[in-house]
Amino acid sequence: MADVLPLVEARLRSALGEPDARAGVTFLGTDRIEVLRFHASGQDGNVVRYATLGMSAQPMADPTAVLADPVEGPRAELVLSVRAGLADTDKVLRPLAVLAASPQVEGVVLAPGASLDLGKPLWPGAPFTSVLIAEPGGLVEDLELDAPLDPVRFLPLLPMTPNEAAWKRVHGGQALQERWLTHGTDLRDPARGSVPLA
Repeated sequence: MADVLPLVEARLRSALGEPDARAGVTFLGTDRIEVLRFHASGQDGNVVRYATLGMSAQPMADPTAVLADPVEGPRAELVLSVRAGLADTDKVLRPLAVLAASPQVEGVVLAPGASLDLGKPLWPGAPFTSVLIAEPGGLVEDLELDAPLDPVRFLPLLPMTPNEAAWKRVHGGQALQERWLTHGTDLRDPARGSVPLA
């Protein structure tokens, strides 16, 4: 069976360009997770994107299943986009690797609409301690794999302040995204405050 990760990295490069940095993290009992950094300049300013590489090597297993299927099941990588130069966002590498390892460590399936809480800032001084998983396909298209493997989906992460995360638990991820849209929230601003929630 073809190794998935070289195909995933090729898809990331074709969508985001050449990475200018990469770092790897290995947690006890898990596969190595790498985080690649891409810089992009364009009409929406200077943006840095961080993408995980390694999470899709194995399918995410249903936590209620007795045995994890080594072949079939959803596969994904995580992508975080923030404006460059406004915060020390490069320190997000380890927290991102922690999130990417959570399917192996905790047996969870990451999907759009779900949230992940780190319990500490995403990077030093960040106003965000959790992320909302958004719909894939916009920035990096799904990577189709040979049957019976599921495609790899590239899940965008939207940082949430603790107040937004609490509001999302009550009202849902869709309602929070609509509120961001209504208020013109710049979700790539690494220093933004909470959207008005009243």
